Amino acid sequence: MITLEEELEESLDDIEPSLSADGLYEHVRIVADRGQSLLRVDKFLFDHLEHVSRNRIQKAADAGMVMVGGKPVKSNYKVKPSDVVTVMMDRPRYNAEIVPEEIPLDIVYEDDSLLVVNKPAGMVVHPGCGNYNGTLVNALAWHLRDNPSYDPDSPQVGLVHRIDKDTSGLLVVAKKPEAKTSLGRQFFEKTTKRSYQLLVWGQPDPRNGTIESQITRDRKDRQRMTVSFDPDEGKHAVTHYTTLECFGYAALLECRLETGRTHQIRVHMKHIGHPLFNDAKYGGDVILKGTTSPIYRHFVEKCFRTCPRQALHAMTLGFVHPDTGSEMFFTAAMPADMKDLTDKWREYSNSMN
Repeated sequence: MITLEEELEESLDDIEPSLSADGLYEHVRIVADRGQSLLRVDKFLFDHLEHVSRNRIQKAADAGMVMVGGKPVKSNYKVKPSDVVTVMMDRPRYNAEIVPEEIPLDIVYEDDSLLVVNKPAGMVVHPGCGNYNGTLVNALAWHLRDNPSYDPDSPQVGLVHRIDKDTSGLLVVAKKPEAKTSLGRQFFEKTTKRSYQLLVWGQPDPRNGTIESQITRDRKDRQRMTVSFDPDEGKHAVTHYTTLECFGYAALLECRLETGRTHQIRVHMKHIGHPLFNDAKYGGDVILKGTTSPIYRHFVEKCFRTCPRQALHAMTLGFVHPDTGSEMFFTAAMPADMKDLTDKWREYSNSMN
């Protein structure tokens, strides 16, 4: 379930300056303690809202949407004891109730306790700011609408893990609380088996290896993650990679995850100097390797159009069935856009030899 802070973080990108509080909705309300020392309101909110950047708070204040006692204040306003600080927005808070929607699903496996679905690229997993419908969760609510034990609004059932909107591939969904508990424990204890196929810029050296680091939120851009060199900051992450095929200026890799951190593969590949092809968030949507010739530039631009997203696919998923104890293993073939992209690079590489 998306948190209020995450929704606010995304929503603040759309704020336009406003001098009037008419038509605004309260999203955050914080009452300063009686012992509160004088503190700038942007710092005060930053300290209270874990996933909201100070820059976005300042942007909201400039737009007249940060208020104290019902009146707009600037970022440098000093919060005093018992002040009532609110953040207002031009839209009501997101209604978390999941609405079933008849959206086709590629179901790889299903039984009474769980199902495995192959998510297409471009589909958001869970409703959130700007994506209130058309998500995988809405589709699951429709598919399981006649199942009395499945409540799409209950955190005790549903998605056990997530992948990004523009990542394709396999996800497991629990239809019963017992299944959610068992599968969640397997992910926590790192006993699941997950591998991804991806196309990256350049050729990793060594060809096969392990990337181990702390991953934390980027302080300059809270929508991105980054590697931290502080062992006490962020979360531990381990990615094993294998080079499957080289195409001169790009390479097809397989990654196996020990951990499942936000954007883990994307962050780790960028960290070793090989961002995912066409990964706009992590710098892979420009020509990073190759020549300066117009022919090559035209080829890469055509590749960007062929696969207009980060070239990442959750290919395999393995776990122990929560009821039977049997090992389950599933594979989803590379989707058409990534296959076409890989074929183009292979043809280009062969033509250069």
